[in-house]
Amino acid sequence: MSFLMRGALIEYGSDFMGPIPNVVIFQFNPETLTRNVQIPPRATSATARETTQAGEPSVEKITLKASFSAADEFGENKVLARLFGVGTRLAALEKMVYPANELLAAIGAALGLGGDAGGGDPRQSIPRQKLPRILFIWGPYKILPVVLESMSITEQQYDFLLNPVQAEVSMTMSVNAVDMCSTDGVAKGALTYSNMAKDAQAMANLANTAEQIVELIPF
Repeated sequence: MSFLMRGALIEYGSDFMGPIPNVVIFQFNPETLTRNVQIPPRATSATARETTQAGEPSVEKITLKASFSAADEFGENKVLARLFGVGTRLAALEKMVYPANELLAAIGAALGLGGDAGGGDPRQSIPRQKLPRILFIWGPYKILPVVLESMSITEQQYDFLLNPVQAEVSMTMSVNAVDMCSTDGVAKGALTYSNMAKDAQAMANLANTAEQIVELIPF
């Protein structure tokens, strides 16, 4: 059987599992992946100046549908599949759209660890919550920092405990154009690497079109 690299989403830099990243590897690579590049409007009137001056950067949005099934794990009698079906993968995906410390805060509140419940100071500071940092990996040349914008989960079949055993997840994510002043070195490195890979492929395309360019330009 030939080797097939799988796509993945990796949540990093959160306290959800300590130093262990939250990783969801696509069980089946999506058959299609839509990339929509949203270009900010530019000055186009006849009297407008500097029409080629760059303003806001273009934003790339990626849409895909991932499928999950516990059928193979049932055949191999995997314990997690017997207990939860594909629920573990769905739960890991859902964690990527909520603030990273929400689970720990909820546990602390349930255990009464959120502060003095008695007659203490009623003023409480509102903790700042951060959304997870996520990398989208799609082959060796596309490793992108992304922000999940929407997620639609369709649970299709269930076991006797009503755990989903088959599901489809439609996701829309936007590539995070990391500011150079950002302290997120992982995101900056991933974006720089992916942009360099794209530049290299664009340069390689010149070799394919060199002769055609000569034919297009008659002078």
